[in-house]
Amino acid sequence: MTVPPMTPGFGEVGGAIDDEISYDVASSQAPTNIAIVKYWGKDEGRGGNTPLNSSCSLTLDPNDLRAETVVIASSKFKEDELFLNGKQIIAKDSTHAKRLRSCLETMRKRCIELPSSSNAQSVEELRSWKVRVISKNTFPTAAGLASSAAGYAALIKALAELYGIKEKFSGELSTIARRGSGSASRSLYGGLVAWQKGDADLDTSKAVQFFDEKYWPELRVVVLVASADEKDTPSTEGMQRSIATSPFFII
Repeated sequence: MTVPPMTPGFGEVGGAIDDEISYDVASSQAPTNIAIVKYWGKDEGRGGNTPLNSSCSLTLDPNDLRAETVVIASSKFKEDELFLNGKQIIAKDSTHAKRLRSCLETMRKRCIELPSSSNAQSVEELRSWKVRVISKNTFPTAAGLASSAAGYAALIKALAELYGIKEKFSGELSTIARRGSGSASRSLYGGLVAWQKGDADLDTSKAVQFFDEKYWPELRVVVLVASADEKDTPSTEGMQRSIATSPFFII
């Protein structure tokens, strides 16, 4: 049985699943966002991919720039897998892979009640199933347009559906999305969104919607893609350089 594509354009990435094998599927999408006030560094002392300063951004129209993600959980899978834009990501020890595992582990722990739509026999069984994450972007990846923000926001929304997770407090899912990509916390909401620095309690470092997407209907954001190539300097490395070298960076 071929895995349901769920989102147009996914096709049969990752192969097929036998009829006899139980599996659950969830899908979601999330837009990218463009920062108005950027955050320029991670608070290594607190950990949890928390920022040194608060930030805010405008979430773009998901009809234009978005990530589309399908998550399949199955007893067939031997390990968690990630396919991005049709290619399997295998770098298991990369920062990206570690953040993905952190999000998956956190969401599995949040699963405390078996969703009625699940084919698993128990919460413990569903938690034990490995997942195949299939994601694609409708815009250039790693080219400076916050593809990781859209990607991790879509992932967390899909996992919340898969595991039947409901927020215990406003913004809880943003605290998990943040572990994958800091800016992903803001892509869970439309309009003008802040990512609060928070304090020693890591749950206080979350996204808060200032104004929704209907507040300023005349507002337009023009995106000009000068190059679709992957940027030379990853965001995390760029922020580390800023902290180390910029005379204007004051904590």
